[in-house]
Amino acid sequence: MQPPSKIDHLGIAVHSIDEAIQFYRDALGFECAGSEEIPDQKVRVAFFPLGEVRIELLEPTAEDSPIARFLERKGPGLHHVAYRVDDLSATLAALKSAGVRLIDETPRDGAHGMKIAFAHPKSTGGVLTEFCQVAQ
Repeated sequence: MQPPSKIDHLGIAVHSIDEAIQFYRDALGFECAGSEEIPDQKVRVAFFPLGEVRIELLEPTAEDSPIARFLERKGPGLHHVAYRVDDLSATLAALKSAGVRLIDETPRDGAHGMKIAFAHPKSTGGVLTEFCQVAQ
């Protein structure tokens, strides 16, 4: 397995993307690169490019979504760190063989046409960790 090539994005859970966009756009001067809904994850996302890293805002679209549960337990804030990899399937296999607990054992569709998978925070020092690959 090749190591991740970079941090792709930082995921931040918010109650309202529309309200959060005002802070990032108006107070910080960031330009929103758009938003989209990911129905199978019950989330709406908006991205803000910042150099090579993006800020990803995550708003739940259902009360039973993982982001809604996160917001109930911890409130708004940093949700996950996402690393870009070249071969997501190989990365997952290597992590599994190293004893890392995976939330996703196979890649699934994510925002912006990416393939994504998560490693459980209990195996990653308490940080929900996403691995993503540009879909081919």
